[in-house]
Amino acid sequence: MLDQLDAPAVRRWSIAAADALAEHQAEIDELNVFPVPDRDTGTNLALTVRAASDVLAADGASTGAAALGTLARGAVLGARGNSGVIVSQILCGFAAVVDDGVCDAAWLQSALREGAERAYAATAEPLEGTILTVARAAAEAGAAVPVATLAAVVRAAVAGASDALNHTTEQLPALARAGVVDAGGRGLVVLLDALASLITGERAVLAPPRRSARPRSALQALREAGSETFGYEVQYLLDADADAVAALRERLARMGDSLVVVGTDEGLWNVHVHVNDVGAAIESGVEAGRPHRITVLRFADQMRAPLRSGTAVVAVAPGEGLAHLFEGEGVRVVGGANPSAAEVLAAVQAAGAAQVVLLPNASQVSGVVNAAAEQARDDGIEVAVVPTRSPVQGLAAVAVHDGARRFGDDVVAMAEAAAATRFAEVTVAQREALTSLGRVHAGDVVGLIDGEVVEIGTSVRDVALATLDRLLGVGGELITIIAGKDAAPELAAEVQARIAEAAPFIEVAVFDGGQPNYPLLLGVE
Repeated sequence: MLDQLDAPAVRRWSIAAADALAEHQAEIDELNVFPVPDRDTGTNLALTVRAASDVLAADGASTGAAALGTLARGAVLGARGNSGVIVSQILCGFAAVVDDGVCDAAWLQSALREGAERAYAATAEPLEGTILTVARAAAEAGAAVPVATLAAVVRAAVAGASDALNHTTEQLPALARAGVVDAGGRGLVVLLDALASLITGERAVLAPPRRSARPRSALQALREAGSETFGYEVQYLLDADADAVAALRERLARMGDSLVVVGTDEGLWNVHVHVNDVGAAIESGVEAGRPHRITVLRFADQMRAPLRSGTAVVAVAPGEGLAHLFEGEGVRVVGGANPSAAEVLAAVQAAGAAQVVLLPNASQVSGVVNAAAEQARDDGIEVAVVPTRSPVQGLAAVAVHDGARRFGDDVVAMAEAAAATRFAEVTVAQREALTSLGRVHAGDVVGLIDGEVVEIGTSVRDVALATLDRLLGVGGELITIIAGKDAAPELAAEVQARIAEAAPFIEVAVFDGGQPNYPLLLGVE
């Protein structure tokens, strides 16, 4: 149990909070009926906190205070949507009150209060029954703890926030008509619950709110009165001074609603507003300073977008047999040995999942897969790339995949399984090259283990058996043999016989992969 937060603890909280929001993303999206039922609050919160966590992970902050400052700045820069901008201000409040550098119980009480105050101040027209109400309730509950330990304060804050969340249904007409709690408030409870879990050491099992989401069909027509007039969400970062931003607030307030403008100490602002005249909203930013990273969403498009939920796995499979193997495990396959980023992205989008694991299954495909993952993340899909360098590593990762597990934990388990699988390849050189074993000429047969050349010869059979002997030297429990498109019919059987002779207690699995260029793939787990 922690009595204060240092830099590593803040980093752990940021990761846990991002994972928890991703886990509850679909649930929170379903709650989203205010100010418009565009079912993106969970997605926006998950992306905002993930962006902040990524910035902190890349930073060398050595104290809790410095880490909180980096986390807050990352949230402002990465804030998505109205809820993301408000959460960024709550985190800014957390960072602003670390006067003596100690993040203890007294700090958390002040941090909760400052975060709530900043959230209210950032909102042009604060309304009760929203994330603002939940933030204030958390602060009041934390301040009322008679014996202020860090654990007692955070537990009280979570309890106060949860109670306030359950009452939001009674405070906003849109929520009352839909019979749901506020989506942003639910996200804040998840965020605080992750902090409580870190501080107390007790794994959080977050109970659903008393009012959970109704079917989407009941929400499609619901919009909070006053917001149905505006069809677009405009958001951008802005470099400007405070006086110019004050004038900008006035102009944007006359154009639309859901206006939130927040900034950092460096004169960088995050502007969010719902309008009909997109051009005027952006031109107002140009008059105030330098807008950049501009995004525009049309609510009608958002409401028609397919609802994403659950977890999927997408794998590159260079052969027909390999494709069948992955598909048999419920994996969506991208065929071919050299797919484009567009093909990978299309497979991710077609999966219809909120969270996707990508398996490149070859080193030369990694760049394409990572590019597709970045594009998918921009579309609001949480994507993790497990760096598999061979299809046998991909199969090992799929074998431990569990869609019911927390996404981050599942990705770690898959990555560990892949890393624990040594792989070998037998191929025919297409051109001359210099290797650690000497010069390879076009037409030579090459055996590789974990990407390093270990055998050079003229016979696929001889190189395959010699490479296998090297692989058997490290031991293992299971060997997977995958025959390629151009492999001799007897090759897999000869390899299997050599294993039976040299290591009779090792389990063997043999498949026809159909992959080009590689007559034989081997994996040892």
